[in-house]
Amino acid sequence: MVELGVALVLVGAALLVVEAHVPAGVIGAAGGVTLAAGAALALSGAGAGAAAIIAAVLATCIITALWLGVVTRKALAAGGRRASSGREALGGRMGVVRNWDATGGQVYVDGALWRARRSPVDDDEEEQLGEGDPVVVENVRGLTLAVRKAEEWEEP
Repeated sequence: MVELGVALVLVGAALLVVEAHVPAGVIGAAGGVTLAAGAALALSGAGAGAAAIIAAVLATCIITALWLGVVTRKALAAGGRRASSGREALGGRMGVVRNWDATGGQVYVDGALWRARRSPVDDDEEEQLGEGDPVVVENVRGLTLAVRKAEEWEEP
């Protein structure tokens, strides 16, 4: 009985470690239950009294709940971060027009030359963009940026 309890404690601890790397909630809860059951079996097999078994199970459940709280908080914080590279990170960035014609052109943003078109939300569509004009990236579709002319307060 003690061996089974120790095995369940190890499996429960492993499930909690997996929960830290793949936060889902269910794996951690299963790990906590397995850990508590393993502790109860190991203690009862060793001849401990009911009070010691209940105390061990409660302590295991409390520690598991605290662990899951930390893991959940860290997972939510990591999920809310904005992309820092790639085309997903270009929204809101400033750029400079390199060349432009009536349908679109090229803009220089974050060290690269991108194909661009006028953003549909741009209010000043009658004002033509020219070389050297500062622009703001509104969104990205494929490898084409939708840009609008930067306001005075947005210019560096």
